[in-house]
Amino acid sequence: MVNIWWKASLMHRRVSPREAKRMMQRMGLNMDAIADVEQVIIKTSTKEVTIEKPEVSILEMQGQKIFQITGGKISEKTAERKETAVAIPEEDARLVADQTGKSFEEAKKALEECGGDLAKAILLLQSKI
Repeated sequence: MVNIWWKASLMHRRVSPREAKRMMQRMGLNMDAIADVEQVIIKTSTKEVTIEKPEVSILEMQGQKIFQITGGKISEKTAERKETAVAIPEEDARLVADQTGKSFEEAKKALEECGGDLAKAILLLQSKI
């Protein structure tokens, strides 16, 4: 009975930071903190998450870096959509118009819809018979 209690107490003992670091190094892990982080911004296609004054740690494991972000003031806002017009060269529009037999204006409009991609614009116009 005493033996079981002794084993259980070993399983619940606290590990010192120094010992924990040695164990991590034996397993091929390395963890370091990044000092003086002021802000972390996470951008998605729909929102932007800002974390002010966080604590950031980097865990390196098997060639991968894992960033751990804790604490700080968190704020979210929706992402601003920036519509950028693609400049369509006249010779591209003429090429698409010649390849498809469509008008210059139709070719230019198709190029704008396809973000300037010639092949996509030609396929788009060919599918509109």
